[in-house]
Amino acid sequence: MRRPRPAAAATTLALAFTLPAGALWGAAAEITDLKEGPGRDLTIGRCILCHSVEYIPSNAPAMNRGAWQKSIQKMRERFGASLTDAEAQQILDYLATNYSGKAP
Repeated sequence: MRRPRPAAAATTLALAFTLPAGALWGAAAEITDLKEGPGRDLTIGRCILCHSVEYIPSNAPAMNRGAWQKSIQKMRERFGASLTDAEAQQILDYLATNYSGKAP
């Protein structure tokens, strides 16, 4: 009798424990791509928990402070991003300063 194959999630979890940090998703290479500035490390640390930080520069041309604020609010309310109000403000300031390509 054949044994069932493990679920994809279990296989991914097993790989995550056997590969060097960042190897599964390439996170180490992405971290250096964001501009230096106050709030950069917090932004990376919170955003990379759910998605690649590549989304930030790729969305920047269509974003301004208001759009970033709505995006952060959506991440908190709809996707459960664990951010304090102070952290959300610091991330907003960082994104608005460094990644706003759209006119206000």
